[in-house]
Amino acid sequence: MAVPTFVDQVSLHVAAGRGGHGVASVHREKFKPLGGPDGGNGGPGGSIILRVDPDVTTLVDYHHSPKRKAENGGHGAGSHKNGAHAADLVLAVPDGTVVKDAKGNVLADLTGAGTEMVIAQGGRGGLGNAALASSKRKAPGFALLGEPGDEREIRLELKVVADIGLVGFPSAGKSSLIAAMSRARPKIADYPFTTLVPNLGVVTAGETTFTVADVPGLIEGASEGRGLGHDFLRHIERCAALVHVLDTATMEPGRNPAEDLDIIENELSRYGGLEDRPRLIALNKIDVPDGRDISDMVIDDLRERGLTVFPVSAASGEGMRDLTFAMAGIVARARAEKPVTEAKRIVLRPPSADGSDAFTVTETGEGWRVRGEKPERWIRQTDFSNDEAVGFLSDRLNKLGVEARLVQLGCQEGDTVLIGDPDNAVVFDFKPGIDAGAEMLGRRGEDQRFDEQRPAHGRRKAIQEALPDRAENETRADVARRLDKPETYGPKAYVVGSSNDPDWAENDPDA
Repeated sequence: MAVPTFVDQVSLHVAAGRGGHGVASVHREKFKPLGGPDGGNGGPGGSIILRVDPDVTTLVDYHHSPKRKAENGGHGAGSHKNGAHAADLVLAVPDGTVVKDAKGNVLADLTGAGTEMVIAQGGRGGLGNAALASSKRKAPGFALLGEPGDEREIRLELKVVADIGLVGFPSAGKSSLIAAMSRARPKIADYPFTTLVPNLGVVTAGETTFTVADVPGLIEGASEGRGLGHDFLRHIERCAALVHVLDTATMEPGRNPAEDLDIIENELSRYGGLEDRPRLIALNKIDVPDGRDISDMVIDDLRERGLTVFPVSAASGEGMRDLTFAMAGIVARARAEKPVTEAKRIVLRPPSADGSDAFTVTETGEGWRVRGEKPERWIRQTDFSNDEAVGFLSDRLNKLGVEARLVQLGCQEGDTVLIGDPDNAVVFDFKPGIDAGAEMLGRRGEDQRFDEQRPAHGRRKAIQEALPDRAENETRADVARRLDKPETYGPKAYVVGSSNDPDWAENDPDA
């Protein structure tokens, strides 16, 4: 199987690193039983960055390895130790790379050495319980999870950054011209479609140095996919000028340079976007006797159209100097008119689900769907195995106004509420509540608003409420026994042998 060396289109799957989880930890030290929370934060995941590298001229590396993933962030630890920041993954791309999403929408056009784009943002690290502590929540028994990094399918398309583009029929001599003007050594042979990939050559004329590229396989119907021109026409979109290389010594019957020019111009017009480029005409192969005669026959007609024409011979070098300096003049003028651009950094920031920083609530057949950047981010950060973390999420959603909006729209207790993307939503049964407010006392990792799952909590609460009405000598244990077995101890407990014992009078020997 042949291994391609020039690849100008690839599909790439990129996945940024996940953020590290925060940790719930309590400071432990001798003689300091209440050391306080000291859980550290998780480190952010690595991002994936596309960076223009002048030394890279093809996308072949991504053709062989179409999946790239960045490192995950480190988890937090006790003693206020934060997780490590994951290193960013930098992908070098050629100058002139166009980045598109899976649907073909252009995300960025990367030109200029050093220009970079954050195509996938690394996930944020979760906060540890030390960062979550506040005046109302002094000892959180939970931490936030790290967020997953961005993951997407993108398409990279290379548009060669050349100053001059050579266009013409196969075997017109485009590769020979590049070889004659520069040190490039493209494949040259006497049959059509010898060149299968664009060739680049560096040319120096006076004080101007510029690059020249040819478009292989440009024939009639190329804009509709015939030949190879449809695949490579985009490589001349960035050229300052186009040079039509016309074959004056073709052996094909019915062809002449003027008609070849009209056919190629028609294909360029149908492709679009090249109407404003200056044109030069190179009548090639005048070293052949018939070629010089045909050149003399059509040169006046072409000049009457307002075109600049140069009879040249790539084989003998005749006319090459004039053509080269004409190219250099166009390039110099284009560079003088072009504004100076500095390398820039592009960060892809997709909009939130509803187009704002708030949220939307929509009634669907599955239930009430909540979408928004904040609610969905909070869902990703929550450890649903920890009741206290779920209570914290409830407080955040309540403070944002999600619960009030649901009630306003008619959501009833027990209705299904879905938060997040339809393909991966978190489902709740709606139960209106109140904000937790101050510090909630209880076991670490538990929330009193979920006490229906803890009978012991309800028993302790009942005992606490009955303590003010106990008898004079009744202990807490007596109250607990009375509440557990009212048929034995009656509505109010008593102490055997004491003054509140109903049998005390008749059993008293001194009575």
